[in-house]
Amino acid sequence: MRPLYVVKVGSATLDRAAIHGELSDLVARGARVLLVAGGATGIERHYRALGRPIPRLRLAGGDSVRYCPPAELPHIIGAYQQVTLPQVEAGLAAHGRSVFTAVAAQGGLVTGRANRPLRAVSAEGRASVVRDHRAGVPSEVDTARLRVLLDAYDVVCLSPPVRDEAGGDTPLNTPLNVDADMLAAALAGALGADHLRLVTGTAGLLRDPADPASTLRDLHPGEGAEFASGRMRQKVRAAEQALAGSADVAITGPHTLADRHGWTRFWREPPPAEDLTLLSRAVAVPATSGDERELADYLLDWCGRRGIDARIDQVGNLVATRGTGPRRLLLLGHLDTVPFHWPVSWLPGDELSGRGSVDAKSSLAAFLEVLAAADVPEDGQLRVVGAVEEEVSSSRGAFHARDHYPADAVVVGEPSGARKLTLGYFGLFKLRVTAAVPSGHSAGMGAVTAPDALVRALEEIRDDVLKAAPEALAAVIDLSTHPGREVNRAAGVLNFRVPPGADLDELRATALAHRAPDLAIDVLRATPGHVGGRSTPLTRAFTRAFGRADIRPTFVVKKGTSDMNTLATTWRGVPMVAYGPGDSALDHTDAERIGAAEYRTARRVLADAVATWFAVTGRTGSGGTP
Repeated sequence: MRPLYVVKVGSATLDRAAIHGELSDLVARGARVLLVAGGATGIERHYRALGRPIPRLRLAGGDSVRYCPPAELPHIIGAYQQVTLPQVEAGLAAHGRSVFTAVAAQGGLVTGRANRPLRAVSAEGRASVVRDHRAGVPSEVDTARLRVLLDAYDVVCLSPPVRDEAGGDTPLNTPLNVDADMLAAALAGALGADHLRLVTGTAGLLRDPADPASTLRDLHPGEGAEFASGRMRQKVRAAEQALAGSADVAITGPHTLADRHGWTRFWREPPPAEDLTLLSRAVAVPATSGDERELADYLLDWCGRRGIDARIDQVGNLVATRGTGPRRLLLLGHLDTVPFHWPVSWLPGDELSGRGSVDAKSSLAAFLEVLAAADVPEDGQLRVVGAVEEEVSSSRGAFHARDHYPADAVVVGEPSGARKLTLGYFGLFKLRVTAAVPSGHSAGMGAVTAPDALVRALEEIRDDVLKAAPEALAAVIDLSTHPGREVNRAAGVLNFRVPPGADLDELRATALAHRAPDLAIDVLRATPGHVGGRSTPLTRAFTRAFGRADIRPTFVVKKGTSDMNTLATTWRGVPMVAYGPGDSALDHTDAERIGAAEYRTARRVLADAVATWFAVTGRTGSGGTP
């Protein structure tokens, strides 16, 4: 599933061509984009063109709001339909993007609930209750139709107003004007957006409105209100409302998504202690496979604030390095997670619940904190790589690391548990098997359907491969059917976890021997298993670190695979282990969580092992050549 950005942009920002390019760039990164267009500037232009004054109300508290009785709604809608939305269409069309635009009331895409009557004050100071002000808050989103639109268009753009949930043949049937920031927050929550950006004319929320450089970079609920005034109050409200969902939330500017110095990020809750901040925030930034850039950018900024040489490479990996010496230790983690939609939270007992808390943002966070604190010798180099696409079959980030970041030893960031060290992994042998049979009725005597043929073939291939590799684990992980006019097809993906030392050439030949005119077999992945020994300088460094932490470690070889396998396809004699906090049984589950004590123990052991490796190899030489 492609990531979803909900981006609210005011009409003053839409006047700037750069914002359309930034939205187009999100599409180019593979995102679905739901744009919410604000209309203050567009409404002013439209009313001026009509020669019509904008009616306003002065509230009892001193604020002034645009007055929206039923007679004004057609003009407000006209401003969006004739000024703001055409501006969006033209701006994005200039970048070759397809756009769907509509006021949110159209067809009931968004429904709202009317606000209570307003208490207003006249110019003469007389108080009154205004009952015909057509304003409200979003209450329901037609998510099914919006998802169809998001799949069909590069950008979907909605604007206020929304349909009134009261309905009926009364004046209440006129739409409700709603705040565009609150509309964006409601859409982000209803659609399970990955990212919400509220673009403003300032550099985020400012501590001092007179100082453009006073951006508040990080806020939790309740902390921003004292710094917000005017329209910024609604942005802060919207940001805090959106934290009930799983999106990461930021107010950005001035008039841009791109300049991260002008970002105020909102976090759902503070961590229990300061030393858990990076872990907490890394887990809170969604980074499913293909959507790692936001997390990479956040960690890049974290490194920059600490003087660490860091960059994002050509495939999207985060690469952070200290030292330029010839003795090179690589800490290889990964940025991405499997899909999820639930908010990150700290549970009683200082446990962090969230996707990636175990697999494997906690490992990457520990790597970066160790990198920041390490005493790297003059002849040493310590490098952290946060790889992309580890959770999908491409492993694009690890392949790039294999070919561009040589090292003398590698720690792979995967959950072993703070008291275990992973010495190796099974390999991966994955096949796509496609059976084809002539189209016909399944009720015929002796009829064999495409699924029948596929099931039979999968069983035969599985049996023969397991004879060649008895310790392998096998599972069918995908099935699909493809009926046709003349030929029906059924396809399945057969996945084998194969032990280190298994002969992949033999397994390939065994599987492909089943190919026939009506049976196609494609090898999707053939990655060997890898296991290292206990006597390498790297393993000994961890053993000493465990001892100093009063831990009696367990050494394991896991039946899954990791980026260790990818490196091992070409790197020979390079010591490698995998280490990271967390219980791997929680990987990819809705119960994924990690305890603060577990994280701190692993971070401490890792820091000790890194220091010991540099000390030991400085005396003995590291060995191994990628």
